[in-house]
Amino acid sequence: MSNEPIAVGDKAPDFTLQASRGRTVSTRDLAGKPYLLYFYPKADTPGCTTQACGIQEALPALGRLHLTVIGISPDPVSKIDKFADKYGLEFPLASDPEHELADKYGTWVEKSMYGRTSFGMERSSFLVGADGRVRAIWRKVKPAEHTALVEKAAAEL
Repeated sequence: MSNEPIAVGDKAPDFTLQASRGRTVSTRDLAGKPYLLYFYPKADTPGCTTQACGIQEALPALGRLHLTVIGISPDPVSKIDKFADKYGLEFPLASDPEHELADKYGTWVEKSMYGRTSFGMERSSFLVGADGRVRAIWRKVKPAEHTALVEKAAAEL
C-alpha cells in the first residue's frame, strides 16, 4: 500500500463490508453508479448523529441524483444497527472494525486529545463517480455542513 493519500482522480479502492440491517456493501455492487463514502468516528455520538440525520433528510434529493450513500465506522454491526434503528437511517452504515478501508482512504489517523494520542477515524467523505474515480474529497468535515457540500458536488457529476 502506498503512503500517498488518495486524491481526486484516483481509482476508488475496492471493498466489501458488512452493513446495517443485514446488508453487504461492495464496489462490485456499486459498479457504474456514483456513490458517497463517509467515514465517521462513532455511532450515536452528537456529531455523528447530526451528520447521519442530515444525510437521511437529504436522501430524496441525493436519490434523484442517483447517488448511493454509505456511512463507515469502526463500530461493530450490532452497534450500527441500534444507531440506524434509533434514528431511522435507511442508507447502509458499514462496519470497518479493522479499519482496512479507512487505511486505504487515509482516514484512520493519529488523534490528540487532552495531551494523549490515539488512533481513530477522521470524519471525511469521498464522492466517487460512476467511472469508479474519486471526484471530491472532504477531510475533517463539520457534521452540520456535510450534506450541503455533498449535494452541491453530486449535482455536478
